[in-house]
Amino acid sequence: MRRERITGFAWGLGTIAALLVLLELVVEAGWVKRSLLPPPSAVGLVLYDLLASGEVLPPLAETLARLAQGFAIGTAIAILAGLGMGYLPWLHALLEPLVELIRPLPKSALVPVLILFLGLGEAMKVTSVALAVFFPGLVATIQGVRGVDPVLLDTARTFGHGRLRIMAHIILPAALPFVLAGARIGLGLGLVLATLSEMLAGQGGVGFLILDMQRSFRVRQMYAWIVILAVVGLVLNSLFLALERSLLHWQHAQATATH
Repeated sequence: MRRERITGFAWGLGTIAALLVLLELVVEAGWVKRSLLPPPSAVGLVLYDLLASGEVLPPLAETLARLAQGFAIGTAIAILAGLGMGYLPWLHALLEPLVELIRPLPKSALVPVLILFLGLGEAMKVTSVALAVFFPGLVATIQGVRGVDPVLLDTARTFGHGRLRIMAHIILPAALPFVLAGARIGLGLGLVLATLSEMLAGQGGVGFLILDMQRSFRVRQMYAWIVILAVVGLVLNSLFLALERSLLHWQHAQATATH
């Protein structure tokens, strides 16, 4: 299994390298204007300077701090609400119309509304991330709770366990794969909204820098920051997958034994 992951990762890196070489050749051949899309080698030099000087750290730390706060808030509320809606039919009937009304809305469309109520400060940026994280986590948690084997619940009730104990010791562990899947989707959306809110607020973070570089026609710097953001997203996803494998080690061991 590990060998397959390493092989797949190597093929993925090879694909990226081939695309970069192809893009370099296309730009050098003059098929694309350098003013719109500089060659990857030129972007790489800017990227090296940013990393070597440490200039990348303050704005990146700012964006990641907002992402962490919004992700923690949105995920915690999503899990609590999802457990309640999945376990209590009356609560699901009460809240589902509201959830389904707001959930399909692009969360980016709600950022201007948040600016009206919260201004351009940290509260707006963190809230926009929390909103993006909340709905995938909520839907996944509800599905996970509803998928718990009813026999387990009936057995627990037979032994006199209360709702809170059943929720903590049976429902939440059984629904954990769904909860983590929803949280991983929310993590990617949260990074998108963190960047977008920084662009709209016009101050601080990687999102602001990308837009500022575009406005000042510093195209190589703009692409360098986009690459940094892409790598951050890849690293965050990889770290989350590692955490998921650690928390669900029993599931992966069972899958390995089956194969």
